[in-house]
Amino acid sequence: MTEKLTLDQLREAVNTAAAFRCRRRLQPAGGAGDKVFPPTFSGAVYAEEQRRVPGREQPVTCVLLDSVQSQANRMELALQDAMEAKRLHMPLLVVDFSDFDPTGDLDADEQHGRLVDKVGKLTSLQLPHRLADAILRDSELDKVPFRLSDKGRTLDEASFANATPLFELCPTALVFGMWDSTGPKGSLGPKFERAMVSEIVGIGAALDTDHMNRGVRRDPLEIRANIGVIKNPDKSWKVAEAGSKKNDKPSAINHGSVPFARPNAGVTIEYAEQVTTLSLIGLRRYRFPLKGQDGLMNDVDQAARVALAALGLCAATLAFEKGMDLRSRCLLWPEGVMMWELLEKPGQEPRSFVLDGETTIDLHKAAVKAARAHGLPCPEQALVLKPNAELVKLVRLSQLEWTKEDKEGK
Repeated sequence: MTEKLTLDQLREAVNTAAAFRCRRRLQPAGGAGDKVFPPTFSGAVYAEEQRRVPGREQPVTCVLLDSVQSQANRMELALQDAMEAKRLHMPLLVVDFSDFDPTGDLDADEQHGRLVDKVGKLTSLQLPHRLADAILRDSELDKVPFRLSDKGRTLDEASFANATPLFELCPTALVFGMWDSTGPKGSLGPKFERAMVSEIVGIGAALDTDHMNRGVRRDPLEIRANIGVIKNPDKSWKVAEAGSKKNDKPSAINHGSVPFARPNAGVTIEYAEQVTTLSLIGLRRYRFPLKGQDGLMNDVDQAARVALAALGLCAATLAFEKGMDLRSRCLLWPEGVMMWELLEKPGQEPRSFVLDGETTIDLHKAAVKAARAHGLPCPEQALVLKPNAELVKLVRLSQLEWTKEDKEGK
């Protein structure tokens, strides 16, 4: 029997239960048996392993289709999309590069010192290390280095016993994890483990190691490979004179039909399985003291944990309820709705809940409202930082390197 998850039920779960989990099967959008392309890792290989699968006597060959880190990023981007659509509000840090982006309104001299390519605005939902990211460290709040500002200094005291600064500035750091290795304590900086963990694995994978992924990029102009061209330093080019030996093929300037052959030819799978868990035990480790108040504040702690649990459920549901387009030729379609199970007591059948995006957004709004009522800081206005001069210079020089012509053709 499935239920609709209410705020009262979520409060009770956060207080006593172990975790929410969601296990579901997926198939390629092209149908069962269609090839999927996993991510490649160092050495251009797939992450293949033997796993125990319920109902199978022997280990089964499996392949990783989406890692825990990648799944977390997808959930954060789903939250970002919901915020941009004004469906959701949550604390957010923004690093604004707009003042340094290129513009057509300036002459060549005025463009000096500006970025070559537009960066725009980066948020804490897009930064790989969340609140502890070096981009935030190397930015300024009201012309003060972020970690030396009043807001930034609060992170120096963040811990399991004082998670309030993270709740105020970047609550996703408490849901998806964070290590403050760029702060004043370096590698001894506090670590916050992931409460939300998700992974997608291809079960019963058949890896074709004897064949190549072959194809041809067709050129509608049918430019022939035996016609030579000469590239100029300014990236222009011209057709080589007859008999010239110092020339390149048209493919060097992105013309012509180009055949390709790659060793990663994809895999076929029996099915894919996504396993997502939200640890309520992990959330219960955090305390949320408020300024000017001493002692334990169980109601405040509870309200913060409920808001974080609602945020995790919202992120996962928004990101995954309609299927997942993981990369080129890896579009997965779920066999059923997103069913969440609540693990309450050992030996007891889990309670089941079906959640959708709108339901979880409403649940998050209600949880945040309750958290504010308990005095917890939940700003809706983004905290905007500016990159410092050295960070802008580093980005500009990196962009210039990318635009240089590689004379060796690498």
